[in-house]
Amino acid sequence: MLLSIHPVNPQLRLVKQVAECLKDGGVIIYPTDTIYGLGCDIHHPKAVERICRIKNIDPAKSQLSFICRDLSHLSDYTKSIDTPLYRILKNCLPGPYTFILPASKQVPKILKSKKETIGLRVPNNVICQTILEQLDNPILSASLPGQMVEEYTDPEIIYETFGSQVDFVIDGGPGGIIPSTVVDCTTDDWTVIRQGLGEWAA
Repeated sequence: MLLSIHPVNPQLRLVKQVAECLKDGGVIIYPTDTIYGLGCDIHHPKAVERICRIKNIDPAKSQLSFICRDLSHLSDYTKSIDTPLYRILKNCLPGPYTFILPASKQVPKILKSKKETIGLRVPNNVICQTILEQLDNPILSASLPGQMVEEYTDPEIIYETFGSQVDFVIDGGPGGIIPSTVVDCTTDDWTVIRQGLGEWAA
């Protein structure tokens, strides 16, 4: 189903519908502050597997990321991080960055890479924030399959292409075409492993 949600004042009734769908193990396509992405509740392994099938990837070999509403969930899903790193996260988030961090034991197995790391995002997007508030759980954040093309900025074309494979495509207005900047923070040498929308000057 294609669901139009206002990008500045999301209709709570529709957001609750999306949150219920995620709680039931559903899969959605949703807008972020960068590109449209595939998402599900991270505590539903079958939904995570479904996204991996859509993307044609092996969950065991992939670095899967998820989005949180803010940094208050940080201690749940990452091992303790030092003050300089926390400052960087606080300065950059919400924003167009994915941070690779050491995973805690609370992270569902399917989301951990072999290196025991996770990718964490806090998008600067009102629709994302409102869904996360209603769901009260992080949401998987995966790019759409194939090459990032201009068409993937249009929710109606996204719906025509992927609508049969997901439960909801959220129309939150035109999306971007540049993904987030990915920064590996698992060692003391923070390294940009993908330059995206976010400017990195640390």
